Parts: sequence; C-alpha cells; structure tokens
Amino acid sequence: MRIPALIAAAAILLTACGTTESAPPTGETGSAGGPVTVTDSRGKAVELKAPAKKVVALEWAETEILASLGVAPVGVADLAGLKTWNSEVSLDASVKDVGKRNEPSVDAIVALAPDVVVMAEERESTLVPQLEKYVPVVVTKTSDATRNIDRLRDDVKLIAKTVGKSAEGDELLSDMDAKLAEGRKAVEAKGATGTPFFMTDGWMEGSTVSIRPFGKGSLVSDIAEQVGLKNAWTGKVDEQWGLGQTDVEGLSALTDPKTIMIYSASEEDVFSTGLEQNPVWQRLPFVTSKKITKLAPGTWTFGGPASVGHIADQVVRAATS
Repeated sequence: MRIPALIAAAAILLTACGTTESAPPTGETGSAGGPVTVTDSRGKAVELKAPAKKVVALEWAETEILASLGVAPVGVADLAGLKTWNSEVSLDASVKDVGKRNEPSVDAIVALAPDVVVMAEERESTLVPQLEKYVPVVVTKTSDATRNIDRLRDDVKLIAKTVGKSAEGDELLSDMDAKLAEGRKAVEAKGATGTPFFMTDGWMEGSTVSIRPFGKGSLVSDIAEQVGLKNAWTGKVDEQWGLGQTDVEGLSALTDPKTIMIYSASEEDVFSTGLEQNPVWQRLPFVTSKKITKLAPGTWTFGGPASVGHIADQVVRAATS
C-alpha cells in the first residue's frame, strides 16, 4: 500500500531528529490507523485496510471477547440465546441479530457493511466462501481438546489484533491468569487440591435424561484442573470439544466418595427434575454427600477470558465449601 506523502515526510523528519519511539509491531497500527494483517486458524493471511471497527461475530465466545476488548459488534448470531447463555456479554439495542449460529443470514451480515466477520472454525465450511465475496473473514480455532487454555489465548490475540486492541487483549489474558492463580491458592489453602470432579450438562429426550460429560481437554475441565482439581470422568470424549455422552447408568463408574459434581443448566434443569426418583442417581457419591453445584445461569462453558474467570470462581467455591 502506498504511503501518503505527508506521512512519509513526517517519518523522514522523525528519523532525522533521532527519535527513539518504536514503530508499531508488524500488522498493528499507530494512532493514525493503517493496514492490519492477521493469520487466522486456517493459516490464511487476512488483510484489512485498518483495524476493524464494525465487526459481526457469529459465535458467543468471539462476541464475548470483542465486548471485553471494548468493541461492540454491530451484528451477532442468535442474540436471544446469547442473553440466556452468556451473562458476561452486555450489548445495547442497536446490535442486530444476523440469524442462527449454525445458519446465519449472509444477506443480513452484508447489509451491515462490516469491516470483518469473526467466526468459529467449525462453522466455516460453506459459509466462509460465501461471505468472502463481500467482506473479510477471520476464523478462530474456538476449541481444541489438546490445548484449550492455550487455544483461547491464541483466539484472544487474533481477535485483539484484528480490532487494533492487542494491549487490551494481553491485559485480558493477564487478568485470566491471575484469576486462575488466585483460585489455585484458595484450593490449596483449604486442602482441596486433587479433589475429583464431574462436570456436565444434559437434556431430556422423551422421558430419558441424556448426559454430556465435560471430559479432560474441555475448556471447563482445563479451568478446574488449573485451580487444582482432577477430572473424574474417564469415558470417551471428542477431540475438538472434549465432550462425552452417557446416561445415568454410565455415571455408576464414578465411585470416589470425594467426587463433586458441577453442572450447567441455563434453561431446563434435568438434574433436579428428571432424576430425583432414579435409584442409580440416588446412589451416586456426590448425590448422597450432596456435593452438587449448579453453575449460575448464563455461565457459558465455551466462552472467553471473562467466562473462564466466572467458572473458576464457581469451581473454587464448589471445591472448598
């Protein structure tokens, strides 16, 4: 890109004066704004004329990260669901709903004339090429059960660079690390390090409760392990999200009497309404010991640094109470 003559002249003058001020890092911009290039989870270099100001976010974690950086998206997928499931995000009435997370409206997105669309990797297969005809698209990794905390760091840095907020992104991550360290110290102080936990959500299928354990490698499991707990679920989980599938009979493998259960239910609470008469459920160690914690409504288990901190606080209370 050609540098305007005035900017070029100013750069020469600063050099001649022997200024020691550092130039902005590659891909970042100074106060006057300038081109930004980021490499997203696809390994694709996405070029923007300037840090993005008008952003459409198609996943709730990405929406949360943007809001935490001080950048309110102009469009978000499934606003109603966001308000139910992620209490860490507060958006004003001007934000437009662009459709479902798994099937957003290309027309609604393009009508907002965004500088960039930020979306999650698992939703990118056919949508990305449609959108890229009209607007740059940055694709985040969104989950990786081999390194979810570090994956989140990468996603935060990617989004922060896209909107010219790298310093704010580093601060978000520093605050997250401090929260996890604080939680670890609290668990240690109570002698609760190594407490086995079972974390899950669930739903009704007819009269049957389907249970989805958060296995090792899921984001919430990584959070709990960061503060010193140990995941008791050893069943099979998927490689991206670290999530499993079972029924109440499958929980009979959880026999350690020290096990605590933590579950998510921002809508229907199947654990308090669908299992109260089930004899297998009644014999489980965390049921007999009453060591069951329901996460606060709006705790998003697939979120950004703010959600990580919110979950860490609740996990620590569950382990130390």
